[in-house]
Amino acid sequence: MSKPFKFKEFTINQDRCAMKIGTDGVLLGAWTSIDKRPFSVLDIGAGTGVLSLMIAQRSSAENIEAIEIDADAYEQCAENFENSPWSDRLFCYHASLLEFIEEVDDEFDLIICNPPFYSEDYKTQDKSRDLARFNDAMPFEHLIYAAAKLLSEDGIFSTVIPFKEESNFVELASKVGLFLNRSLHIKGSPESEIKRSLLEFSFQKKETSALELIIETSRHQYTDDYINLTKDFYLKM
Repeated sequence: MSKPFKFKEFTINQDRCAMKIGTDGVLLGAWTSIDKRPFSVLDIGAGTGVLSLMIAQRSSAENIEAIEIDADAYEQCAENFENSPWSDRLFCYHASLLEFIEEVDDEFDLIICNPPFYSEDYKTQDKSRDLARFNDAMPFEHLIYAAAKLLSEDGIFSTVIPFKEESNFVELASKVGLFLNRSLHIKGSPESEIKRSLLEFSFQKKETSALELIIETSRHQYTDDYINLTKDFYLKM
């Protein structure tokens, strides 16, 4: 049984979600820009709902919608929203991305997604974990197409992907008129390779700001950059 994950201002139950709270999601939720004061937010493939809850804590967005295809994760996400201080601003839908696109005419000022990562050689016996892990469930093409269709003219699309997928992803996005404005490359330690890319896109072509973040210098010795980014959320920061 997976214990609830307590953040400073909210708690996440995750025993029914295949993908537990992880560093990728927390970094994405903390790094994503809210400078444009988004009114409406969409969290694609919400899982536990952590990204929506982080954006609710950080911003005054009135309408934060989350979609989740897995029934158990959807129910848990809705419950996490209900139990949070921002339940009146958070809405969870049990739908696939393609269903959602077909039914919704709204545009969103911020679209955020921690997508399933796929790796060719990795399948487990756990179906719902595989669904949450794999690009099969939501290929990058679908995600980019959805972002371009649902994003408002001035909106921002923010996501985290494996670093090795970055150039392919940026190229796919440019084909639908989404341009990379900001990126953050994540390394576990100073010696390790870049593992993840946090990417922010918009319909505006700008000079890209590219930065790097190292999580720890040695085991549990977190860098100032990492602490500053996550301290509003993690209890022990």
